[in-house]
Amino acid sequence: MVSESGASFFKGMLLGSVSCVLITVLGQINTRPEGKIQDHEHHHLRVPNRENFLKMSEVQRMELSKTISVYCIILGESNYESYRAVLKDTWTKHCDKAEFYSTKNSGLFSVETNDKWLQIREIYKHGFEKYGYNYNWFFLARPTTFAVIENLKYFLLKKDATQPFYLGHTIKSGDLEYVAAEGGIVLSTESMKRLNRVLNTENCADQSIIWKLSEDKQLAGCLKYAGVFAENAEDSEGRHVFNTKPIVHLIKEAMSNNPREVVQGCCSDMAITFNGLTPGKMEVMMYGVYRLRAFGHHFNDTLIFLPPNGSEND
Repeated sequence: MVSESGASFFKGMLLGSVSCVLITVLGQINTRPEGKIQDHEHHHLRVPNRENFLKMSEVQRMELSKTISVYCIILGESNYESYRAVLKDTWTKHCDKAEFYSTKNSGLFSVETNDKWLQIREIYKHGFEKYGYNYNWFFLARPTTFAVIENLKYFLLKKDATQPFYLGHTIKSGDLEYVAAEGGIVLSTESMKRLNRVLNTENCADQSIIWKLSEDKQLAGCLKYAGVFAENAEDSEGRHVFNTKPIVHLIKEAMSNNPREVVQGCCSDMAITFNGLTPGKMEVMMYGVYRLRAFGHHFNDTLIFLPPNGSEND
């Protein structure tokens, strides 16, 4: 028979051993680049000042609008294959180029796996090899996301695509700050170059140990190793422009939290994305954003983003 004090001793030894193993393994997860790097100061990137653009001539504004090109990547998810037709007929027509990726052998570029991090790695590699030098911004979206590409381009007008950063709706998780995939992820050209250089290294391999890490956290760790950091995108009043929820949900939250200022409390008028939409709700969003107009009101936008040549843009 083992005495009570002896049993306690063995339990303590066992717990101590397990703790040492966990600390050792977790300490081996490397999300920092080799060599010394400076601590990153988080920035809140905001939309450009509209008044500054009003001072430009029409020719200057038109030339500036041509400097922004966006390649849209629509993730393939096995449960959402039915979304492809409505996506092709709605907001993706406003991208300079949009491509749909699949988890099935469907004639599209496909990554036949349920591992979303592996899928995203393969998609980014494929996209960079084909279009890495053709576009200056790369926008990744889930099939349930609706995006207003003109607002995205306006937001990016004064951003430098040769700088290493990526943006969207940021979330803090421990020491890691990442862009939530639900709201869409935008990478600059320089970020894509750096990502492409490290994607096949062990620092970008699956870092899951005890529990499965989400693909957006894995991407953040990989980009952090490459010296690329997440930036939160906001309007001039500090409201999110990449939304991880559908607009109906945001309105309900605003009605509950501040019923006297539902519009102001709900959403930015420069919103770029909403997530969690059904195909039918995407059609409704398309109608509200691009087709509904109040008679007698003239909408004189500061900038005009023309659709790509040959596009059936609205």
